[in-house]
Amino acid sequence: MTELLPMAASCAPTGSLGGWIGTIIFGAVIGILARLVLPGKQNISLLITVILGVLGALIGYWLAAQIGVCQTRGLDWTRWLISIVVAAVLVVIYGSITGRKQV
Repeated sequence: MTELLPMAASCAPTGSLGGWIGTIIFGAVIGILARLVLPGKQNISLLITVILGVLGALIGYWLAAQIGVCQTRGLDWTRWLISIVVAAVLVVIYGSITGRKQV
């Protein structure tokens, strides 16, 4: 996929095991933060939270590359915010598809 989108290649995790483990950890944090910004309690498991967080992080990386904020100095708040918003949207979509509503 990054061959088709060369600009996104620099934001994608590396092919190494460490790169993917880092992405999973980052995704877990993003998923938890996404659930925190949503009102109410989401009735989903930790595993689903991590999966949606990883998807949100990867899509967030891609979107950041598309708008040109992939590489910045210091902590990349823009990419974090984009990833959290995407993950929050994924949590809402998951809840609406599975019928697991917020409590």
